[in-house]
Amino acid sequence: MELDLMSLMANLGFPAIVTMYLLIRIEGKLENLSIGIDSLNSNISKLTYKM
Repeated sequence: MELDLMSLMANLGFPAIVTMYLLIRIEGKLENLSIGIDSLNSNISKLTYKM
C-alpha cells in the first residue's frame, strides 16, 4: 500500500493525489446533502399546500 502511494505521488504529483483523495471523500457527503435538500424541498411543498 505504501509503495503504491509513493509510486502514484511520483507519477502524478502530490497535489493531484490530494485532490483525488478529497474528491472521493466528499462524494458521500455531497450525496447526503442532496438527499437532505430534496427532503427539505418536499417538506416546503407540503407546507405551502396546507396554507
